[in-house]
Amino acid sequence: MPAVQRSDDSQFDGARSEGARSAGRDLVPFDRFAAANRAAEVLRAEADALLALAKSPPAGLLDAADLIESRGGGVVVTGMGKAGLVGRKIAATLASLGTPACVLHPGEAVHGDLGMVRDDATVLALSHSGETAEVTQILAPLARREVPVVAVTAKAGSTLGRAAAVVVAMGQLREADVHNLAPTVSTCAMMALGDALAVLLSERVGFTPDRFAEFHPAGSLGRKLARVNEVMRTGEALRVFADREPVRKVLVTAEGERRTGAVMLIDDAGRLTGLFTDSDLARLLARRGEHELDRPVSAVMTRSPITVGEDVSVGDAVSLLKGRKLSELPVVDAAGRPVGLVDITDLIGLV
Repeated sequence: MPAVQRSDDSQFDGARSEGARSAGRDLVPFDRFAAANRAAEVLRAEADALLALAKSPPAGLLDAADLIESRGGGVVVTGMGKAGLVGRKIAATLASLGTPACVLHPGEAVHGDLGMVRDDATVLALSHSGETAEVTQILAPLARREVPVVAVTAKAGSTLGRAAAVVVAMGQLREADVHNLAPTVSTCAMMALGDALAVLLSERVGFTPDRFAEFHPAGSLGRKLARVNEVMRTGEALRVFADREPVRKVLVTAEGERRTGAVMLIDDAGRLTGLFTDSDLARLLARRGEHELDRPVSAVMTRSPITVGEDVSVGDAVSLLKGRKLSELPVVDAAGRPVGLVDITDLIGLV
């Protein structure tokens, strides 16, 4: 097989030009330096729009949060085209941060989907121009039902703005493409304003990491925020013995059970007094302490091991294991009795 050679830009240009001709159009000659500058201009245009909003946030954001919170029926997000796609992301962010939200396609709304809008809901309508026909046609039916609209649009004086109870005014934004056609800067601003609204609402209702974990059980963040009682070993998977038992009996009795790296040892009241780990056994044998196998395990165990309660997060447990260079972490109840064991091997794939 011949060696693969790196093609220069002229060869790429030839391939692109040939592809363009086959598609019935011509391409502007490709200049990588100019293209990189143009990409930077697009990013600056979007960044400048966000900075302008950050310097003077629309007052309507606070009014929108007040309205949505007072209504209590969640948010129905609607928009057409690219704004509609942005609306899907905003709805998802609202829901993940504790504000019930769904998406309503404005074109389908007038064919029955308006039925998904509860009487106590708030509609969040997205349209840069404020004149999108599919969006404006649902305003009258919503008004008849007295369902308020929060409009994210360029001008309060647009059709959408005049019909809205609250206007989050973005200002007239120029899009990043040379013809000022493709929604780019405007959709970037819409998404950022939606994020700001979602965060405002989450803080008003006291949204907590625990609630976030409930909504994200399969994600990395959700797994870290889960509680150790959801992942710890329990029941027959544990090795628990009285600390007065001989080392030899502990090892022989536990041999047939599911293997963990530690035996949890308890006193007569059932409270955890220590751990006997693989490392403890290795040290015992290294100093030729075979005669100690018939001594009580309490004489060679690791006393007063670090423990956690059942309500500790998995993320905190992992940090503790890592910071203290531990392999096992006993889980105890309020009385100090062992109820489970977190083994680092169980967490490797989890977080």
